[in-house]
Amino acid sequence: MKNQPIKEVDAVILGAGFAGLYMLHQLKSKGFSTIVYETGDGVGGVWYWNRYPGARCDIESIYYNYTFSKELYEEWTWTSRFPEQEEILRYLNYVADRLKLRSNIQFNTRVKAAHFDEEQHKWLVHLNDGHQVLAKYFITGIGCLSAANVPKFQGLDQFSGKWYHTGHWPHEKVDFTGKRVGIIGTGSSGIQAIPVIAKEAKHLTVFQRTPQYTIPARNHLYDEDFIRETKGNFENLKHAMRNSVSGTPFAYNYPSAIEDSDHHRQEVFEEAWAQGGFAFASTYKDLLTNEQSNEKAAAFIRSKIRETVQDPTVAEKLCPKYMYGTKRQVLDSDYFETYNRDNVLLVDVKESPILEITETGVQTASDHFELDIIIFATGYDGMTGPLFKIDIRGRNGVTLRDKWENGASVQTYLGLATASFPNLFMITGPESPSVLVNMPIAIEQHVEWIAQCVDYLREHDIDVMETNAEAEQAWSKYCREIANETLYVKGDSWYTGANIAGKPRSFLIYLGGFDYYTKRCQEVAQNNYEGFQLLKLKSIS
Repeated sequence: MKNQPIKEVDAVILGAGFAGLYMLHQLKSKGFSTIVYETGDGVGGVWYWNRYPGARCDIESIYYNYTFSKELYEEWTWTSRFPEQEEILRYLNYVADRLKLRSNIQFNTRVKAAHFDEEQHKWLVHLNDGHQVLAKYFITGIGCLSAANVPKFQGLDQFSGKWYHTGHWPHEKVDFTGKRVGIIGTGSSGIQAIPVIAKEAKHLTVFQRTPQYTIPARNHLYDEDFIRETKGNFENLKHAMRNSVSGTPFAYNYPSAIEDSDHHRQEVFEEAWAQGGFAFASTYKDLLTNEQSNEKAAAFIRSKIRETVQDPTVAEKLCPKYMYGTKRQVLDSDYFETYNRDNVLLVDVKESPILEITETGVQTASDHFELDIIIFATGYDGMTGPLFKIDIRGRNGVTLRDKWENGASVQTYLGLATASFPNLFMITGPESPSVLVNMPIAIEQHVEWIAQCVDYLREHDIDVMETNAEAEQAWSKYCREIANETLYVKGDSWYTGANIAGKPRSFLIYLGGFDYYTKRCQEVAQNNYEGFQLLKLKSIS
C-alpha cells in the first residue's frame, strides 16, 4: 500500500449520519471535492447502529429532520409522533438518494488517523485499508454518542450464551422466545428495550445500578389532517426551531415551580405527564437551576412510579434519589408497567454488585442468575470518546487526546474548532449546544456555518484557519461559568463522564441557549472570523 498514490480532495468528512450527509451536500453544492468515510455499510450514523428492540427517537418526528429544504420536508411523511429507528434510517436513506450523495461516500471504511502536515498545510488521513488521503479540511461528523461502552466484566469471554450491546445491534432479528435474558443498564436504550424484550422472553432480569426519571412518551400515529397542517406550516416551524432555546418550538410555561401554589403546580405536572414527551421538562424554567424546584418535579415523578408499580419494594428501588434532569431525560413506553409482569425481575447492583460473568450467567455478590442472552445497555463514552478513538494530531504532532489531557482540559472555540489543529472542524463538538438541543437543527446550524466559512476562505485565498488560544480559553471559561449556574454539574452521568471508569469529570455542553449560540456564531463570521487566525501560504513560508 505504500506505493499507492495519495488521493487529494478539498475535504474529508467523517460519518454518514445527519451531520455527514448535510455537510457533504453543502460542500458538493459549492464545488468542493469531498469524500465521506463511513465505518458501516450504509448511511444513518447512530441510527444505522442502534437497532435494538424499542429503539426510538425522543424528539417528535416533525421536528427531528432537516429544515434546509422545503421540498424534502414536504415529500417525506412521518407515521408517528416519536419515530422508530427503522423509520429514521429510511428517512436518511431517502435523503441520501434524493440528493444523490452516495457517490461521494466510501462505506466500510474506518479512519484510523488524521495528522496535520505542517509542510503542506493539509491533513493526511490514514484509512484502515492502508490508503491515505490528503485534504485541506478535516471535518468530523461522528456525533457525541458513537463510542459504545462495554464494561470490562471479568469472565465475559467464557459466557456460553450470546451477548449484545445496544449500540452495536446485529442487523438480523434477535429471537428472545423461550430465552432467559439479562439486561445490564437502565439508561435510555435499556428503558426502551426492556418493555419490548419482556413481552417476548421467557424471563427478563434487569440489572439496575441507578434508577431513572423517565416520562411517558405517549406515542401515537399521525392523522392526515395533522400532517397536512404541519407541512403547510413549514416556514413558521423552521423559524421557530432555529430561533429557540432548544431547537424545538417550545418555551417554558412558568418561571418557578417553588413559587407556584401546590395546587396549581400539581395541575401543571399532571397535565404535562398526560401530554407526554418533553412537555414535563418544559413546565417550569427553574427545574435545573433551583434545587427546591427540582425536588418538586422529582417528588411528582416518584409518586407516579409508586402509583404504577404494584410491588412497593420494587417501586422504591425504581425511585431515583438524585436530582431530576441531571442525567439524560428519558421517555418511555410502559417502562414502569413492565415490572408488574411475572416474568420480570429487578436486581439492584448497588446493593449486590456484579462480580463476574460466568459460563452460564451473571454472578452478583448475593446470587447467580442463569441466562441465555446478556444485553449491555451501558451507554457510550460520550462527547470526547468518538474523537479519541481516532489518532488526530495537530501541530508538532500533538494528539487531540494529549492536548485535552484525556478529557480533563477540553478547550474549543464555539465547539467548532480547537487551537493547534488548523482547518479541523467539529460538527456539534464539545462546548457546543449538541446533545441538549434538537440535534438535526444544531447540525444544520454548524454545517451551514462551516460551509460558509470554507467558501469565504476560498474566496479570499486563505489556506490555513486556526483558532487563537485566547479565544478558545475565553469560550471554554464562559461555557463552564454557565454550566456552574445549573444543577447539571452536580449529577453523575455521561454528560460529566461519570459513566466511564477513570474518565476525568467535566461538563462539555454549552447551556446558554441555541438561539444565543447561533447569534454568537454569526457575529464571529460577520467580524471576519474573529478569534481565528487566517493565513495565506505566502505569509507562512
